[in-house]
Amino acid sequence: MTETRSVTDAHRPGAERPAFEFIVLVALLTSMVALSIDSMLPALGQMAAELGAPHPNDRQFILLGFFAGMTLGTLLFGPLSDALGRKPAILAGLAFFAAGAALCIVAPSFPVLIAGRALQGFGAAGPRIVSIAMVRDGAKGAAMARVMSFVMSVFMLVPMLAPSLGQLMLMLSGWRSMFVLFIIMAALAALWLTLRQRETLQPENRRPLAAATLAHGAWHFLSSPVSLGYTLASGALFGAFTCYLSTSQQIFVEQYQQGRLYPLWFGALALAMAISMQVNARLVRHHPMERVSRLALAASILLSLVMVAVTLAAHGHPPLWVLAIYFFGLFFCNGLMFGNFNAMALEAMGHMAGLAAALSGTLSSFVAVVLGTLAGQSYDGTMTPLSLAFAGFSVLSWIAARWAAAHRPVK
Repeated sequence: MTETRSVTDAHRPGAERPAFEFIVLVALLTSMVALSIDSMLPALGQMAAELGAPHPNDRQFILLGFFAGMTLGTLLFGPLSDALGRKPAILAGLAFFAAGAALCIVAPSFPVLIAGRALQGFGAAGPRIVSIAMVRDGAKGAAMARVMSFVMSVFMLVPMLAPSLGQLMLMLSGWRSMFVLFIIMAALAALWLTLRQRETLQPENRRPLAAATLAHGAWHFLSSPVSLGYTLASGALFGAFTCYLSTSQQIFVEQYQQGRLYPLWFGALALAMAISMQVNARLVRHHPMERVSRLALAASILLSLVMVAVTLAAHGHPPLWVLAIYFFGLFFCNGLMFGNFNAMALEAMGHMAGLAAALSGTLSSFVAVVLGTLAGQSYDGTMTPLSLAFAGFSVLSWIAARWAAAHRPVK
């Protein structure tokens, strides 16, 4: 029995349990990124204060450092898994992830904590990227879509629940205990993967790492206006979302004095993106992805421009209910675009899908980290710089997406 059958035989008699176990394992591996980010949010202020961060906005680097490490890991772990196999690449990622968490536990200073978070993010890229490749090895087309729909259903619960988990652990045992939980998760995932999951990429299907091949593939991707344009459009949108993640604790807890209600606000707003992803899955069955994305992007620009006007009129402190409506609408629009932009960036790269996915993920993450850092560091206790940044990022995304659409073959 090959590993492919453990996935694709999911609907044959007696095969339900192995397929369910595989789906749960993939969901665990992919959700480690979201949990490592969102569970940290309630503790950012305390972590920065305890370790002597010199400026209030420095707490944002606890998340941005993780994103930076993940950006580099995304580029490396995909090709590595093509050469060595899926399991070794995932296990290596889990080892780096656990090592970064251990460094955070013993961190005596803020720079050491950021280094640990960067190492943790680097490692998290392994299970995040390679587990999806593992699904692709065993299922294609509709079968892969069914597996991924189950995985995403589990994944979307994490942003809604993780901040509450983080706040509970912060109250009971302190912020360092969160990193103990990450190490336990990594150990369980590694044990589960080693004992229960066969290798899905057989030796005859592996591709050796070759600098010339990687360089040629990178040039082919970057010279494609469609692939590059939609990747940059996605990166600009993700930049706004990265800024929101890194500043949300300051906004809700300090600016709007929401305190222990912060995890509830965060979870409710995360629901917007979960809903829109389900809506998008239905829309693209009947409407072109480019049209859905274009309308959603236009709506996000309009929302952001209105928010800029409201924020300026309110001297940087719009009513909380207005802010919540804006974020909910913005994230709903983003959920209609992220998956579509990614799919359109890769649709002409079928001959090098793995490398193209790694390049697209790395470039969009890099753009997001740069833009998110610049916007987040401009936070001054008001929503004025952030609303201007979000509007600007939406316009940048529009420009990149229209450039890509102009070069996309008419279907």
